[in-house]
Amino acid sequence: MLKHGILGLLNYGSMNGYEIMTVFRDSLSFFWQAQTSQIYRELQSLEKNGWIKSTRVEQESGHERNMLSITKKGRAELKRWLKEDGGKNPVRNPLMMKTFFLGECSIDEGIDFFKSLPEKESIFPDGSDKAVLLRKEYQKNMPDPLKTLYWKFTMDFGLMYEKMLRKWCEHCIKELEEVKHESSFNQR
Repeated sequence: MLKHGILGLLNYGSMNGYEIMTVFRDSLSFFWQAQTSQIYRELQSLEKNGWIKSTRVEQESGHERNMLSITKKGRAELKRWLKEDGGKNPVRNPLMMKTFFLGECSIDEGIDFFKSLPEKESIFPDGSDKAVLLRKEYQKNMPDPLKTLYWKFTMDFGLMYEKMLRKWCEHCIKELEEVKHESSFNQR
């Protein structure tokens, strides 16, 4: 999946490794985490597959930059991946695994867990307003408004997810506080 994300970014235009990292951080990292080393490994793999090419470009400063661009073969791979029916994605959610076993902790620990969860699980750690501003900034450089509409859809998903997560945590806290209240009432 990471390789296809990188191909998607390069489909918008040539970039060097640092620019790919910056755009990735400002956009894709809201829903797909990757380390710098993973991205650079993928770049090597993409070039080996012939999906991207590297060109040395001399800068005004006299230094050379390695500019990466998607190839025709890379565009074909990106389109193939976008159209493929990948089947059902297996659910692997560490948050749900942890929640399932929280009964091993005290009620107060469970309440604390759910109180801190929305902040810990935030997709937009710097705030959703900043993410919206970044999206609008990138939109200015994108001549195709339809492509930026799809960017907006992913951001909308993140905003809706965070809203649902907060509501779910409030629901869990309320139920745990009711159980705590009942158990303290029954001990009298």
